[in-house]
Amino acid sequence: MTPADYDFLRKFLKERSGLDLSADKQYLVESRLMPLARKANLSGIEELVQKIKNGSSTVASDVVEAMTTNETFFFRDKVPFDHLRDVVLPEMIQARAARKSLRIWCAAASTGQEPYSIAMTIKEMSAQLAGWRIEIIGTDISQQVLEKSKSGIYTQFEVQRGLPIQLLVKYFKQTGEMWQINPEIRSMIQYKPLNLLQDFSSMGKFDIVFCRNVLIYFDQEMKTQIFGRLAKCTEPDGFLALGAAETVVGLTDAFKPHADKRGLYRPNVVRAAPSIVPSMTPVGLKAAASPAR
Repeated sequence: MTPADYDFLRKFLKERSGLDLSADKQYLVESRLMPLARKANLSGIEELVQKIKNGSSTVASDVVEAMTTNETFFFRDKVPFDHLRDVVLPEMIQARAARKSLRIWCAAASTGQEPYSIAMTIKEMSAQLAGWRIEIIGTDISQQVLEKSKSGIYTQFEVQRGLPIQLLVKYFKQTGEMWQINPEIRSMIQYKPLNLLQDFSSMGKFDIVFCRNVLIYFDQEMKTQIFGRLAKCTEPDGFLALGAAETVVGLTDAFKPHADKRGLYRPNVVRAAPSIVPSMTPVGLKAAASPAR
């Protein structure tokens, strides 16, 4: 791959997906795009680049798919799901007791392990959430990974990574060498294509947002913009969960870290200053104390 082709791909990927590749990541691009070029019967990356320049939307989409498919596994990092069970859901159950409903968004859902981990956590709290309406939306820029998410089918290797054996037995059915999560858990999640670089205000407000292990690929300006949009779609008393290597510190004041829960954030709601009540004369105080007629 020529330096000119790599520069083109860096700019193309940043514009289309937000992926911010440094100058030393050429080997990564080559390792992911050479198989794509061979599959399309192209001579190499140079021809792949030319196809994009000529306006091939199929090749452009395939390149974005190849470069933005990231690793994921069930209950990744564990801590966010402990927070969900022990902190977030108990507080939300109390705060939403009147309406008995919750909206949860899992951004950059990849192949579905994270939203299914959220769904299983909620299912394990069925007693506390009896009669509640729980809406979980999983989004990703890649249509390919969303199709796998919808199927809920995973290899033996995939279900062994992070998934407790009791949950595997309880919520999955084995078919040959593959495992499929049961229809009840699958039905808890709606999957939709979404690019975090674009406006997502039409999705409405959410009580809980998981946006983990994706912002690390964006530059600071894009992170700040995305945090601003996330704040607008998160309820004022809601929660935002980020990845272990991600933070809002130094990027935005739209969210503030939870006091003692790593990776958990709350909208930084600016409260209006209390109005100044003018001093009252004794007569004014007496009048104010009198019941309205």
